Amino acid sequence: MAKIIAINAGSSSLKFKLFEMEGEKVLAQGLFDRIGISNGTIKIKYGEKEYRKEAELKDHAVAVKRLLQLLLKLGIVQDFAEIVGVGHRVVAGGEYFKKSVAVNSRIIRRINELTEYAPIHNPANLMGIEAFRKILPNAVSVAVFDTSFHQTMPKENYVYSVPYEWYHKYGARRYGAHGTSHRYVVQVAAHMMEKPLKQLKLISCHLGAGASLCAVKNGKSFDTSMGFTPLTGITMATRSGDVDVSLISFMMQKLDMHSMPEVIYDLNKKSGLLGISGISSDMRDIEAKCKTDERAQLAINIFVKDVVKYVGAYMAEMGGLDGIIFTAGIGENSGYIREKIMKRLEFLGIEVDEKANAKRGVAEFISTPTSRVAALMIPTNEELMIARDVKTIIEAKIEKEKLAPVVIKSHSN
Repeated sequence: MAKIIAINAGSSSLKFKLFEMEGEKVLAQGLFDRIGISNGTIKIKYGEKEYRKEAELKDHAVAVKRLLQLLLKLGIVQDFAEIVGVGHRVVAGGEYFKKSVAVNSRIIRRINELTEYAPIHNPANLMGIEAFRKILPNAVSVAVFDTSFHQTMPKENYVYSVPYEWYHKYGARRYGAHGTSHRYVVQVAAHMMEKPLKQLKLISCHLGAGASLCAVKNGKSFDTSMGFTPLTGITMATRSGDVDVSLISFMMQKLDMHSMPEVIYDLNKKSGLLGISGISSDMRDIEAKCKTDERAQLAINIFVKDVVKYVGAYMAEMGGLDGIIFTAGIGENSGYIREKIMKRLEFLGIEVDEKANAKRGVAEFISTPTSRVAALMIPTNEELMIARDVKTIIEAKIEKEKLAPVVIKSHSN
């Protein structure tokens, strides 16, 4: 049966999930880590089995080759021809890519041109694309962009209050991120709420190491908390979220820093939950210490406050709210954080269903049936969203080729 593989290539890693599209069954998933670094590792889970091995992974091409060899060796696929499509997560699509697209040389050039918007991620994403295209030339390669879902935002929600030429000439604007995740969970929420997505006003809270909120109105992204880069918005694991930009020049003087990247590094890697708590960037560690450690509790309070502040703003922007969705690592697994957020939002008519909220990692209403605003916990599945996009593009390609007129040339003797 036809299979599609979803790929998330990082600078030194490659995550994958292989689907049998009939029934959307996951056949295998795994991680190739420390690519281009010593002591690489391979982990593949398939069925009830798991394959683990240390391996030197010189580059992404080597990792892809090993992955495909193992799919055969482990009996996950019998022939490469079974893999009809490969979907690749690409971080930055700028204003150019408003939806997922089949990859060709022109698309590759354009993704490369957008590297300045995601200098760490886009080159890594391209390495994955190139490696698979070389080894699986007959499979349809599709690029799925983190930013494309947010291309529906009204102009007033993505243009910054800076000289307009910055946007017009250089593309300085809000792009957002986590678009594939937000797009997936709002579709599931509409199904659970038994209403058309276009009739709902929803706020999706993707709360993980990277975290963003997205206001969805009429089935489209209306506003989102991340900006030109993923640094802005709410407090995250190691990212600061919103700060006064004048703080950068102030701290450069205080810390005797000589370049902007030094401060940006600290805001990306040493701030957020880690910077506030001084304990960890992992919410689980902070929760474990919050009853006895003042800074751990402060980190949680700030995180919760940030989410509540954005929910209030987005509800006002949309003119109402039907549901709030919790997803990603913290959103799916921390009943404690979800409850603290919902308690702060009780004035909206959200009543916590404590029994449902105690669960983890399952699609569930975590508010009572009498709540005026529904609260839902929905595990995200970006890989499935990627695979579905690949399937849609393959089907459209088949339909187009089937309908293409046959030109019969006449030959004169």
